Amino acid sequence: MSDTKVLKLVPKGKVKVSEAPAPATAPAPATAPAPVEEKKPQPVEEKKPQLKTFRPAPITRIEPASVPKPPAAPPTASKPAAPERRQRDKSERRERRDQPRLSREQLLAMYRTMYLSRRLDDKEIQLKNQNKIFFQISGAGHEAILVAAGMALKPGYDWFYPYYRDRALCLQLGMTPLEQLLSAVAAAKDPNSHGRQMPSHWGHTKLNIVSQSSPTGTQLLQAVGCAEAGYRFKLIKELRKRASNFRKDEVVYVSLGDGTSSEGEFWEALNSACNLKLPVLFLLEDNGYAISVPVEVQTAGGDVSRLIKNFPNLFLQRCDGTNALESLAVMKRAVQYCREGKGPSFVHAKVIRPYSHSLSDDEKLYRCEDERTADAERDPLKRFSAVLIGEKVIDTDGLQKIKDEVDALINEATDQALASSQPDPDTVKLYVYSPDVDPTSKEFDTEAGVELSGNAGTMVDLINRCLHTEMARDARIVVFGEDVADCSREEFLDQVKGKGGVFKVTANLQRKFGSARVFNSPLAEANIVGRAIGMATRGLKPVVEIQFFDYIWPAMHQIRNELAVLRWRSGGDWKAPVVMRVPVGGYLKGGAVYHSQSGVSTFTQIPGLRVIYPSNALDANGLLRTAIRCDDPVLFLEHKHLYRQAYNKSQYPPDDFMIPFGKAKTVREGTDLSIITYGALVQRSLVAAKQAEQQGVSVEVIDLRSLQPYDWSAITASVQKTGKVIVAHEDSLSFGYGAEIAARIADELFEFLDAPVRRVAATDTFVAYAPQLEDIILPQVADVAKAITELKSY
Repeated sequence: MSDTKVLKLVPKGKVKVSEAPAPATAPAPATAPAPVEEKKPQPVEEKKPQLKTFRPAPITRIEPASVPKPPAAPPTASKPAAPERRQRDKSERRERRDQPRLSREQLLAMYRTMYLSRRLDDKEIQLKNQNKIFFQISGAGHEAILVAAGMALKPGYDWFYPYYRDRALCLQLGMTPLEQLLSAVAAAKDPNSHGRQMPSHWGHTKLNIVSQSSPTGTQLLQAVGCAEAGYRFKLIKELRKRASNFRKDEVVYVSLGDGTSSEGEFWEALNSACNLKLPVLFLLEDNGYAISVPVEVQTAGGDVSRLIKNFPNLFLQRCDGTNALESLAVMKRAVQYCREGKGPSFVHAKVIRPYSHSLSDDEKLYRCEDERTADAERDPLKRFSAVLIGEKVIDTDGLQKIKDEVDALINEATDQALASSQPDPDTVKLYVYSPDVDPTSKEFDTEAGVELSGNAGTMVDLINRCLHTEMARDARIVVFGEDVADCSREEFLDQVKGKGGVFKVTANLQRKFGSARVFNSPLAEANIVGRAIGMATRGLKPVVEIQFFDYIWPAMHQIRNELAVLRWRSGGDWKAPVVMRVPVGGYLKGGAVYHSQSGVSTFTQIPGLRVIYPSNALDANGLLRTAIRCDDPVLFLEHKHLYRQAYNKSQYPPDDFMIPFGKAKTVREGTDLSIITYGALVQRSLVAAKQAEQQGVSVEVIDLRSLQPYDWSAITASVQKTGKVIVAHEDSLSFGYGAEIAARIADELFEFLDAPVRRVAATDTFVAYAPQLEDIILPQVADVAKAITELKSY
């Protein structure tokens, strides 16, 4: 007989613990089940239990990380109630008091949702085997803890960042079987992604389920940012009346598997959530395997909750996630801790995975039969049905009636899903960028006839002025990153000059707008971008700084797989218009390998991301204002060498000055040859053009300013006029940004060319520390001048 303990109903609400009865149904299969057989409902006369409600037994395995255990004391005959015993008794009394009262209807509803989740998995497996859908990944074995989580939280009130095993949670929150099957068949009306993502990638605007992606763990930092948005809204007085979609006691749920806890972003998320005491509920669904890799290989000691127990403000609990009633009690306590504003909760739920990781996996290749059989004995459906029957909540015939009703519902929903319309091929380009705000439009063009005033300022000065005026205009703007604040310890602000960024670009912003809107982040680039995404989904406008382009790479997962694709993958349901300001480039004398990088082509080929690169102070001001006011994510590149150059200074434009994206500027007219360039090569090209003029060569110089999108019409007009073209940039020659421009000119403008397209770029190496080496590696005026001479004589 199994040694599983269950709850026994007795008169007057008293609870006894008894041995579990033999299971009424066979264990769940360890591999994919056979196709579902339909059964006709049979009327049964259900027996009513003696009690309408009952409480589950207290859960003793609770480990609040913020409450240290009292020191052990030796037992004595005169004092039988030792301090640790009194503490334990007090904890148990509190737990008994907090136990949820469950009616018969609630118990049966729990079972129904758990069974519904399992049978939807089975139906999708059947459809995949029939080649009617294309992928399947199940939530089998996780149903108990997930239904409990859904019962403890509020759909449309709390916020949810699930992962692919969370089918039962989504059902409990209100997602219908049809909506989940529409995802499986890639239907146009699928509310999760409108046919753009794999099944089990959950998303639902009405339920506050934010679009989920495939990379494991990226959702964690976004959940922290989502919770932080509520925190910031409370602190920013101008926003308090505008916080219509915020609740003072809302909770942000985020789940993960045991394998995900190996990701660095897991630890970054915990760090920020605990540091800010954010109401984030972390649910670790530990089924012991990350595909085929067992937990002891993934995690030191095989138990991540032991590793995180010393995080401050973290309410840490463990539970048997296959026990529905224990899971509900633990989840309710975890949610309550968050609602009370005490900080984040972490629930470590031990669950099982009775099916393989997905239908692309076969667990028999790496799991022995004994282990799979042991898991089957802990199947949450089997255990909960035993509780319901053993406590006389329902009998076997009554359970069968529920199963028959669910099976009939799934079969009906399957027929509807299979008959649903697929997405229209013409919609494939929709939602790459905002359909509502077009930063390339005339609405963003106030450049003509702009009146300038005041003393000339550097690029740093005009970017700083733009940030000041935009933050004054829009209280939703928050600025954060490494070292961007004037002084994190506010009590010292009056005693110090203030940092304001390593290049002083954000100087005095904290003094003016306060620490709720301008603040420092941990030294973690993924943390910066991930949190910004979460904030942006809630309506804030994050303008973040990555201190050096060279160190943007830890955030690449968040930029490429989350920020740029969020709107498209959700079919326009979600967006994250984040602005990332990034100092970039070389020519610094001593910048070397890790302070001179310019790999912009890595980002310009990412759909959904705008990439802007001004060469002077005035353009930087106008383009940054457009970036902040547009509705798309923007990578705003600021060349470090150009920050304080005298030749690119400008007087100050008005506070509504904007330059549209995709509008190049002809900085020098010419007739013999065109140079297409941007960034630090603009000035070098101008100097080379002036030298060429002494030789009778008229050179036109086009500053792109905007790299994605770029101004193809300006390029076309210049090439048609001169017939010869050089593309000059700071990237390496091979696979650099100029390769795309050159290829398109050769493809579409070949008939206008009088010579091959030439490129001037950096060598295919890294940038060296020694100045004489840097001069050889990065393109200089002499390199541009040489290309002009050679191309003119072609």
